[in-house]
Amino acid sequence: MISFDEMENIAHQLISPIQLNKYIKYGHVAAVIQCKSGHIYTGINIDTACSMGFCAEHGAIADMIKHRENRIMKVIAVNKYRDIIPPCGRCREFISQINRENIHAEVKVNKELVLSLGELLPFDWKNV
Repeated sequence: MISFDEMENIAHQLISPIQLNKYIKYGHVAAVIQCKSGHIYTGINIDTACSMGFCAEHGAIADMIKHRENRIMKVIAVNKYRDIIPPCGRCREFISQINRENIHAEVKVNKELVLSLGELLPFDWKNV
């Protein structure tokens, strides 16, 4: 397993903001996921004018699923300003649905704080 610092360094290397055309920009946010196996998966965001893009976490999850993995141990995302940013609500829910155990994944939400996905997704509707 690698540290959050190492994961952050990988994420920063993926940042490369590009304005593809007047409707699409990408590479402003990068995410790194570490699975239970120890494998690392990465993704970048794609923003579109009419909300058809996706978050960096979604890209990393697609890479992970492609390799037949689904149990996430750690997640970190960074933006082009070098800030660590927590996953949005949509990403939190998506991560929790990929594998029920992902609710225990550690999420680095800023330089000083790591929380479980469960702490970021209280009152999960899937627990009823």
